[in-house]
Amino acid sequence: MSTAPLPASHHDLGRLLEETPRVQEDSTLVEAQGLGRSFGPKPVLSDVSFTLRAGEVTGFGGANGAGKTTAIRLMLGLLRGEGRTLYLGRPLLEWGSPGSVVGAVLGGVAGHPGHRVRAHLRMVAAGSGAHEARVDELLESVGLAGATNLRLAELSLGMAQRVGIAQALLGDPPVLILDEPANGLDPHSLHWLRHFLRDQAAAGKAVLVSSHLLGEMEQLADRVLVLTRGRIAATATMREVVEHAARRRKTTVQAPDLNVLSDVIAAHGGLLEPTGEQDATITGLDRVQIGNLALKAGVPLYWLHEEKPSLEDFYLDVAEEEFKIS
Repeated sequence: MSTAPLPASHHDLGRLLEETPRVQEDSTLVEAQGLGRSFGPKPVLSDVSFTLRAGEVTGFGGANGAGKTTAIRLMLGLLRGEGRTLYLGRPLLEWGSPGSVVGAVLGGVAGHPGHRVRAHLRMVAAGSGAHEARVDELLESVGLAGATNLRLAELSLGMAQRVGIAQALLGDPPVLILDEPANGLDPHSLHWLRHFLRDQAAAGKAVLVSSHLLGEMEQLADRVLVLTRGRIAATATMREVVEHAARRRKTTVQAPDLNVLSDVIAAHGGLLEPTGEQDATITGLDRVQIGNLALKAGVPLYWLHEEKPSLEDFYLDVAEEEFKIS
């Protein structure tokens, strides 16, 4: 029995369904274009666009309610709204096995609380076409080789996050998206998470991590996107954030003659503002410059402490002053 050839469009669809994602180093893997969403008459996300690149951890920062989770759900096709997201140049639905393109963790691991860890992951692997051997490989990778027989209901928050990450990586996707993964984690789990995600980026994956705890990103992200009132308010590399913080550093001092010190500081581009009879804050100069100037002026310092603005301060600048780097 002969079979009529499929129309060209069907051939193209078959090719897309069978093709394996190919990733080039430092390439753009994800393009979010004009994402928008309203709940009733209220817009919660407006014209959000950004890219994710191979080998980078991108921090998605903003206060609770800024729209981070909504943006992620739109990216994954879990919500309807405006715009589109391309993964390696195509919408996610055009890939036959989406799990081999993007892995997502949206609040730990979802599964029957009575299922054991290994059995749960094997079931998910079977449904997604991943090899069963991948389950034990990932359990070892996330540090749960000794917890495979625990039921999902018995997992701590940190362990549940690890199982969720293992589940997201079953298809070895080039893109990994995590929504607020640091929520409620103990310091040991946070330390592990930072190193694990850095390793994933070093292996060539594009990693997106959302968090309202922006201080966590200082040790994790290569780049940050700040979402404010449903819009991208700033996109910056961590180097740019550090440079911005350096311009905003504040040093507290205690000295017997603030008038002399104030004149010297002002002559070198700084600003001294008294906060007490012998106490003051200085901006515009670092602690080394201040110490050297005080020494040359013959003003003893009883106290000298430099406070470097954190990523939290950077976010507040964005939110309150609409500061934008690029």
